[in-house]
Amino acid sequence: MAKSAIKQKPGGWGRRISGWLAKAAIAFVLLSLAFVALYRFVPPPFTLTMAGDILAGRSVTKDWRSLDEIDPDMARAVIAGEDSAFCAHHGFDYTAIAAAAIRNASGGRIRGGSTISQQTAKNVFLWQGGGYARKAAEAWFTVLIEAIWGKRRIMEVYLNVAETGIGTYGVEAGARRYFGHGADRLTEREAARIAAVLPLPKKRAGVAPQGFTRRYGNTITRRIGIVRRERLDACVRG
Repeated sequence: MAKSAIKQKPGGWGRRISGWLAKAAIAFVLLSLAFVALYRFVPPPFTLTMAGDILAGRSVTKDWRSLDEIDPDMARAVIAGEDSAFCAHHGFDYTAIAAAAIRNASGGRIRGGSTISQQTAKNVFLWQGGGYARKAAEAWFTVLIEAIWGKRRIMEVYLNVAETGIGTYGVEAGARRYFGHGADRLTEREAARIAAVLPLPKKRAGVAPQGFTRRYGNTITRRIGIVRRERLDACVRG
């Protein structure tokens, strides 16, 4: 009798596991919606990338600034350097993704084709690095912030949480680190130099950049005027 009392019915464990997975999925959806809705109005206080710096023994410097307090050329610089179709897409630039895949397959400089929206989703809610699970979560959060935040908020958050140097987060902290003044007084060249650092902030310097970083910064400087004239930044203008 004792043995039969604890005997599981056929498929019992499968149903339990399925139930746990369903509850976990529902909890993830609800929590993600709650945090995205909260960060629509409240600055994200911390990120996993910042936590990684602290665990590595480094200090973290950050100083939140609203988009209206950041020189408009900074948004133009990241659009020019990171995502020229930012105002046109809904979170994913499929043309850029396809081009990056072809370039990577042919042995060119490895690039992911991620949009500013995708990078913001990763920086705020997830961890650095690859993996299918991280990519899937990134896509989910990208859809949410595009729907709930809108372009101006996405740009505002991106410019405040993106790593601009070792232990340095946001363009305000980056501007003060590299140029000794706030992000509200950036010149085109200074904004371009910060934008050129963003892809590899722990390996590139905004002051006296060399090699590729210098050339890339000069290219972004020239592109800022194009972004302005062609209104590629229309969705973030006040």
